Order: sequence, then structure tokens, then C-alpha cells
Amino acid sequence: MTSEAKKVPIPPRGVDYRGKVVLAPMVRSGELPSRLLALHYGADLVWGPETVDRSMIGTTRRHNPDTNTIDWTRKPSQGAKQPPADVKDSVLYRIHTEKEAGKHIFQVGTSNPDLAVAAARLVAADVSGIDVNAGCPKPFSTHDGMGAALLQTPDKLCAILAALVQHITPEFDIGISVKIRILDTAAETEALVRRLVATGITGLTVHCRTTPMRPRERAIRGQLRMIADVCCEAGVACLMNGDVETRDQALELVREFGVDGAMIATGAEKNSSVFRPGGALPWREVVEQYVRFAMEVENKFGNTKFLLCQLIPGKQPAYRQISSCKSYTKICELLEFDHLAERAREVDLALDIDPDFAGTKKDAKQNKKKKPSKRNNSALAAGGQMAQARVSNSNTKKGLSERGVNVQPTEQPAEATAIPA
Repeated sequence: MTSEAKKVPIPPRGVDYRGKVVLAPMVRSGELPSRLLALHYGADLVWGPETVDRSMIGTTRRHNPDTNTIDWTRKPSQGAKQPPADVKDSVLYRIHTEKEAGKHIFQVGTSNPDLAVAAARLVAADVSGIDVNAGCPKPFSTHDGMGAALLQTPDKLCAILAALVQHITPEFDIGISVKIRILDTAAETEALVRRLVATGITGLTVHCRTTPMRPRERAIRGQLRMIADVCCEAGVACLMNGDVETRDQALELVREFGVDGAMIATGAEKNSSVFRPGGALPWREVVEQYVRFAMEVENKFGNTKFLLCQLIPGKQPAYRQISSCKSYTKICELLEFDHLAERAREVDLALDIDPDFAGTKKDAKQNKKKKPSKRNNSALAAGGQMAQARVSNSNTKKGLSERGVNVQPTEQPAEATAIPA
């Protein structure tokens, strides 16, 4: 695209999507440590995971001094019951204002203009853009008319975007964008895109698959140049998504189809170093950096373990063994990250996880309260001296230092690399 091409003005705090290779919005795989990992390896922008408007409304914004993050929290759902006063708040959304400054795009799941504005207003001061999800085909998005279901209700989708442009952009000086999928025919897609770019948005991402298609099916790029031309004519930046695996490939596709940038999803989920020029790094190096970031921001352990199962190749012995880990300490032992062991124990305790028990403190207390059943006593008696020895060993478990593990001082995580504006 030429420098003389029309461009919708970018608000002062907003970002221009042109020339960018970015991390796609992914539920579970788009939490804070994953975004920090992508930025560390060269992603120009990162999308947070889709967050439903109703879930965001009612949260409390707090600065977390322990993790240097901004957290949006609320009491955990208890169904019809009122949660006890001493129940710890759940973190619904978390950003790192320093490392994600100028690079974080919040994606909202919505089917209502008023709710979209209300949810966006809660985070707009802390992010660089608001993106509307009109492309996710999964039931948790489409069941309430959100996600890809919005492609069938273009009047509603345009109303949502127009409301965000009208209320959020002038108040917070950030741009509004949308992520869609292609429709069955090029004519239908063109008609939709022309309506969307007329709402005042600054960016549009097209996932080159139809709603029924799944990731295993190859992306369809036949409509891509037409979409890029329509966006260019309106001055709206156009990103492409779908089977984009590396930065080098992304830049080739940008040149081939005339789009402004590209979004990487599955490739980054498997190895976030694909954002580096020249290709990906060995998985072990990437995993260590991910664990560092996860511990730095005290990421929920279940999410960390899920991502490790994406980053560690399935044929590696560590992939099978990671499923038995229930603490950061155990993960560092398994992966032989001995230099991170001390920090891992600190994080486990901060998250109310017992590093030695390999479960939660609550589970440990409950186990202590349980009396041995007759069946267990009989089994112990039948086992004789061998059973007695096993029980004795389990009650005298040695600490890391006693077992010969050299616990070194915690190393500081590498700073995120400088990303071009």
C-alpha cells in the first residue's frame, strides 16, 4: 500500500496496525505470561483473550504490587449462594502496564452495544485498543449471539462498533477494531466489510475461514486481496489471520495479498519464538522463559500447566510427566530448572499451594483430618515391614537442599525486547 493511501486517523493513545505481526486472541492461551512471552520474542502487539462484557462488568480494578500488574477481580461465582466474606477474589483479567504498554489490545465478547461500552470503559484507560470478537465459532461465544454469530446480524455488529467509536474513542483516545471470518461468497463478505469500515473503526482482522471451518482445515485466501482493497479504500488497517506460522511467513503473505499486517495464533501457542526473524528457538529455551514469566506474575497454576502442554512437544518425555505436577516447584524439579527452585517455592506459597504436598493447603489439611480406614490398616498390616518403611519414608520427606538440589539465588527474568512502535 502506498504512503499516499487514505488512513483513518489513529487516536493519540491508540496504535496503527499497519506493519505489525501480532499475537491472536486465544482463550486460555492468551493469558498474561503468554503475551509477555510473545512480546519478549518480538510480537509487535498482543491481543488478550476474549472477555465477555457481562463478566467484566462488576469487577474491581486493583494494582497488585507483588506482580506489578493491574488486576480486575470479583468474588467467585457461587451459583445462587452469596460467597463467604473471607473467600479470595478471583482474577478475571490481568495486564502488565509496563511491559504491555502501547501493545495490548482488549478483545470483548458482546452482542449488546450498551454492555460493550460499559465493559470497555472499565479497561480502556489501561489498554491501547478495544477489539470486538465477531469471529469465534465456539459455543461459549455464539450461544448469546456473540462471536461469529454477529456475522449473521450485521446491523447489531455495526451498532456495537459505532457505539464504541462514539463513546470510547473520544473519552480514552484509543481506536476500535473488529475481528471477523469470511462469509460463504466474496460478494457477501465485501458487503459486510464495507459496512464495518464505515463505522469509524481503525482496524479489521479477517480470519480466512468460514464459521463452520476448524483449524485443521486449510485457510481460504481467495477473498483476502478484495478485503484488503476495501479496507485500504476506507483508510482502515487490515490484518490477516489463518495458517500464519512465523514472522517471516507473515511478511511474505503481507506482500503477496496487500494486507497491512498478520496475526499468529496456533504457531505462537506451540512456540512463541516464531515472532523472531529467522525462525523458532528450541522448545526447552522457550519453556524456561515462559516459566519465568508465569512465576513473575504468579499466574494461576492450572493455566501455566495447560500452556506447558502446548509448548512441550508431545513426543518429549517431559510432556507425559508434566501431567502429574501440581506445583511450580515440581515443574522446576521435573524440567531441571534448579536455578528457579527457590522462586518456585515462593510462588507456590503465594498461590496457597504446598510445594511438598503437590496439592493445595486445603487438601493437605483435609488429609490430616481423615482417620485411616480399617481397610487401610489391614493393608498396612499385610504389607509387613515394607509397608511400614514406605509410610516412614513418606513422613520424613527431605527438603530440596537435603536431597542434594543446589538451590541458587533467583535470576531476574529477561526484559521484553524493544518493539517498534
